[in-house]
Amino acid sequence: MREYRVNDNGHLVFGGCDTVGLAREYGTPLYAVDESYIVERCREIRSTFTDKYLNARAVFASKALQTLDVIRIVTREGLGLDTVSGGEIYAALKAGADPSKILFHGNNKTPEEIRYGVENNIGRFVVDNEYELEMIERFAGELGKVQKIQLRITPGVDSHTHSKINTGRLDSKFGISLEPENRDRVIRKAMQSEHLELMGFHFHVGSQLQNNEDHLMAVEILLDLVREVRRDLGMEVKELNLGGGFGVRYVDGEEDVRVSDFTDPMMDAIRAFCVEEQMPLPVVYIEPGRWIVANAGITLYTVGSIKEIPGIKTYVAVDGGMSDNPRQILYDAEYEAVVANKAGLPADKTVSVVGKCCESGDIVVEQTEITGKVESGDILCVFTTGAYNYTMASNYNRLPRPAMVLLREGEHRLSVRRETWEDLVAREL
Repeated sequence: MREYRVNDNGHLVFGGCDTVGLAREYGTPLYAVDESYIVERCREIRSTFTDKYLNARAVFASKALQTLDVIRIVTREGLGLDTVSGGEIYAALKAGADPSKILFHGNNKTPEEIRYGVENNIGRFVVDNEYELEMIERFAGELGKVQKIQLRITPGVDSHTHSKINTGRLDSKFGISLEPENRDRVIRKAMQSEHLELMGFHFHVGSQLQNNEDHLMAVEILLDLVREVRRDLGMEVKELNLGGGFGVRYVDGEEDVRVSDFTDPMMDAIRAFCVEEQMPLPVVYIEPGRWIVANAGITLYTVGSIKEIPGIKTYVAVDGGMSDNPRQILYDAEYEAVVANKAGLPADKTVSVVGKCCESGDIVVEQTEITGKVESGDILCVFTTGAYNYTMASNYNRLPRPAMVLLREGEHRLSVRRETWEDLVAREL
């Protein structure tokens, strides 16, 4: 079980704030995000990567946690943004992000999204397929622009992670196949276009990776590609995008890896390759998302019914569930929890924390140790919910999405207001 701070009232403290007080003031379910933690992670990326290496760039994979406040924090700290939809680009621009530092990903960008991105001078389109390439070229031509792009390749690396977040294998929906005839046709089309500037290549092998083996395999494949396209097509590769997927600690037994565990050996390989090939060092991007925000967030719930099935299981039900955190039902994700108002008591009882949705699979934490003195009305905290909780939340069962508070060194303020029942029907005619 993770270490945490408890105040004189026996309450859990997070981001310098009494979590029970937060629950009382803002209600539950409640997302709480520690701004200082996000800043700390951004600065670690700067010190170990972007400031350490020539031509190094980092962009925040904002699908992990995209709010206007979070965008402002990471861009203020010098990171660009990785976006995957027109909506994410709109929010990024609304928050004041520099469009030239935005990358636009996605395997099926719509015509409306592509035109919007070109119109707003988005820095890079990470092109997933030939269909998209042709649309970007068409809109750039109509608007009289030259759009910079990276081509996303499928490296064929079967990464060591859950199948639902394994993105680099051969049968992935993402990326351009490295079969020579296919890839060379796409590359030539990009190189010959008057309205596209092909900067280089991108890969992403998967998410929540605990070691660098898959990334290093993908780098070898990527560098082989660079060698071949320089030799056979005369392409000058100016950029390499190594994706993200760096793992974090959710439960005991998992490591909270350092980004440098991935970037240092990858940069060593790239620099050695450039010396061997007598080519300039390209700009190298990474795209951390979960690594920056996962442990910056917690979710606070109020305990409702407690159902003990003797000799089998104890269910502790809370006032949220899969509607505010679908990761367990999607990925069998594991979490740890504590009763926030009794955080000083021993964790001596194994329970399953379940939600209020009308689904048997609505499980928040499959198994966790909390105090046996848990009661209805207690405040339960689930740790490491900063990534892919708020952004994947839904209104299933007509449940309003939670509020979010931003914390910093004991100060707190509302960042995202709680939805109301009226919000749930506001768009209906």
